[in-house]
Amino acid sequence: MSGSDHRVAGNPCLPEHVAIIMDGNGRWANLRGLPLLAGHRAGGEAVQRTVRAAAKRGVKWLTLYAFSSENWRRAPGEVADLTGLLRYYLRHKVAELSREGVQLRIIGDLSRFPVDIQEEARRAEQVTAANGRLVLVLALSYGGRADIVQAAVRMAQAVSRGEIAASAIDEKVFAGALQTAGMPDPDLIVRTSGECRLSNFLLWQSAYAELVFLETPWPDFDETHFDTVLAIYSRRERRFGARPT
Repeated sequence: MSGSDHRVAGNPCLPEHVAIIMDGNGRWANLRGLPLLAGHRAGGEAVQRTVRAAAKRGVKWLTLYAFSSENWRRAPGEVADLTGLLRYYLRHKVAELSREGVQLRIIGDLSRFPVDIQEEARRAEQVTAANGRLVLVLALSYGGRADIVQAAVRMAQAVSRGEIAASAIDEKVFAGALQTAGMPDPDLIVRTSGECRLSNFLLWQSAYAELVFLETPWPDFDETHFDTVLAIYSRRERRFGARPT
């Protein structure tokens, strides 16, 4: 779906799909003399605020970079804390999401997580599958380069089986082999805590996304910040490579 405008019908100033790189939990905790786990817990609360804000404002897709493929390189204790928080939210917050009309989807390599988390994640997807107010996509053990590579492998296998001719592979066909198949590309990508890079997040899908970088650490992100990034987006002119008229 690259190269097309997916803004919400009837409101061209509102992005249909917002994606967020949630950065700054550790720095937030350090500045307050708190353990790292306190920062991650506060970040979880920011997730809940952001989901509510997105649903309230009519955003249809919200993708959160919750755990990158590179996060497995962190200290074992921090990885255990992150997976423990993920387990808690999958077990105890999915019913609340469902009551709010939120559908949950997972992208990434779930096989690297403990079996119980894999099962909880798939159960959460099934329980919320019929909801349509907002689609919340959690990127877990996700990497943009790995996503592109696995899509290329799938295309190569399809060609070798005679299911498709190599000459028939275009951007649309290739996008259908990505983990985000069927999703609109993000209109707006936000990163918190002052870093100005994508860090291997939705590399193919972000080709025409508007980028906003905030100094605010993720645990402090709230509805006011969400409104700020929406206002910034509303002032951008999206031309998708065309010259201004």
